[in-house]
Amino acid sequence: MEVNPKKPEGIIFINKPRGITSHDVVDVVRGRLKIRKVGHAGTLDPLAEGLLIVLVGNYTKLFPKFVGFDKEYAGILKLGQVTSTGDSQGQIISESDFTSLSEEDVRETFALFQGEMDQIPPMVSAVRVKGNRLYNLARKGITIKRSPRKINIYKLTISKINFPFVEFIVHCSKGTYVRKLAEDIGEKLGCGAHMTKILRLKIGEFKLEEAVDLEHFDQSHLKQITL
Repeated sequence: MEVNPKKPEGIIFINKPRGITSHDVVDVVRGRLKIRKVGHAGTLDPLAEGLLIVLVGNYTKLFPKFVGFDKEYAGILKLGQVTSTGDSQGQIISESDFTSLSEEDVRETFALFQGEMDQIPPMVSAVRVKGNRLYNLARKGITIKRSPRKINIYKLTISKINFPFVEFIVHCSKGTYVRKLAEDIGEKLGCGAHMTKILRLKIGEFKLEEAVDLEHFDQSHLKQITL
């Protein structure tokens, strides 16, 4: 990668806070480094926290390589409620009783969601259909048919069950939507579910532990790496 010594160049691992968009992070980086050529590799929704890789200068050319990496997330799923967005920031659209479920029921169902499978992207995703971002259509109250996509759940491990909450860690392929995974698990259990927390731990071999908080980063956190 050719580096321009006169301009900021490199990669920053940001610990994205909850409540802002990935584009908001890009805007902060642009302002602080005073450079327009900035992008991120892998969207995190406002609810989601954790590792966001920000590419600066000529390193934006590496975007296709980062997109193909596996991801790892820690999440908390809430049983018994389905929301308009698949997470706790949406409106509750249905509620069902979950009290007849046992921990064994939950663990057996989670075990079904490992390996290669089809997943339909949620309407609140950034997937383009006929040139339109799905989330833009969703904001207008429009729902359209989406084609399923092949994903792979390499590992799905329950960390803790405290009804109605289930904490888990998932190692998955690119293109996997954790909120849709939660909805599908809830549907399989017969009570519905949504995500209350999503924390990205890894992108490829890059870990959250390498990241700097958004409010603390500066040009010294730029890394020059070879992929």
